[in-house]
Amino acid sequence: MARKTHPSEDDVALFRNAVKRVTPLRHDKVVAARKRVAPVPRQKLLDERQVMLDMLSDDYDPSETETGDELLYSRSGLQHGVLRKLRRGQIRIERELDLHGMTVAEARPALARFLAACQNDLVRCVRIVHGKGRRSPHQRPVLKSKLPAWLRQRDEVLAYCSAPRTDGGTGAVYVLLKRSTA
Repeated sequence: MARKTHPSEDDVALFRNAVKRVTPLRHDKVVAARKRVAPVPRQKLLDERQVMLDMLSDDYDPSETETGDELLYSRSGLQHGVLRKLRRGQIRIERELDLHGMTVAEARPALARFLAACQNDLVRCVRIVHGKGRRSPHQRPVLKSKLPAWLRQRDEVLAYCSAPRTDGGTGAVYVLLKRSTA
């Protein structure tokens, strides 16, 4: 570590002679503090948008989705009794989304916005009407075949099943959502 050296008496006298006629500036003005602008989390917003697009991508293994008429799925760890109540329609449906007449390109973002709004509003169970495909070109349900993969990719979806006949049957699904931690 370097030693501190003190200036010599000649150096001090020379400095004092150089600044003896200097007077300090005096003023009564206060320097204004600049207002801080709230930061915009641009990257976070971009990341969240990309996550939403990625989560609803069509990249999935079709073998994971059953090909039968009835849709049924539950995450591991969900109690069987809860799934049984969902299938019987014993859990109150709080919101509904009707995808009738939408194209795949319209339905995906509509589903994402709907589920995000439900999660924000602490909605527990919803009904999504996808239709039976009777008006599609090949008389096959297009959205019904896409919806299971889209729902499985959503972290907030715990389970889904085809609705009872009285509530849309195989043209609608009940979806059980995770309780938000926010």
